[in-house]
Amino acid sequence: MITTVLSAADRVATPWKNGGGVTREIAASPPGADLGDFDWRISMAEVRDPGAFSPFPEVDRCLTVLRGTLTLTFGETVVFLDGSSSPFEFPGDQPCQGTPVAGPVLDLNVMCRRGQWRSRVERMEDATWRPSGQTAFLLALEPAVVGARTLSRFDALLFDDLSPEAPPLDVVGSFIAVSFEPMVA
Repeated sequence: MITTVLSAADRVATPWKNGGGVTREIAASPPGADLGDFDWRISMAEVRDPGAFSPFPEVDRCLTVLRGTLTLTFGETVVFLDGSSSPFEFPGDQPCQGTPVAGPVLDLNVMCRRGQWRSRVERMEDATWRPSGQTAFLLALEPAVVGARTLSRFDALLFDDLSPEAPPLDVVGSFIAVSFEPMVA
């Protein structure tokens, strides 16, 4: 198992695909992939103003609100998400309007190429967590201790080359756990 520390301080702000906001990529596969050719991607975004989400054809998305309250509107369906909501999955090519409620929103976006990859996203706290899938990812929502490693708020750990025997990790603090698995054809 290869573990890489991804420091929050090293993330670069870039414009959204549609230019309506700012995102900070945490990790993508393959490394160096752009918004049109990633297999999977994890990023944090700031939503300050109401507007359309960028369309991502043939991509499945999972959005987790980290701070603030956000409404997502899909036609006649409205979904309310806040910092205690479960991760919310939706097709990246489905038209979606996002509206922050009472101030800016910070969210975590997990995206996978439909039919090729799948993700599992969980909000956890003070837990024993076993990295699983081909690649796993842990984002600290507050200062956290993972095994013998201390993470600052929004620092992440990326686990590659996982085997089914990957050891469990004791995590003290709140975190988001993500696993990526290729889909069998």
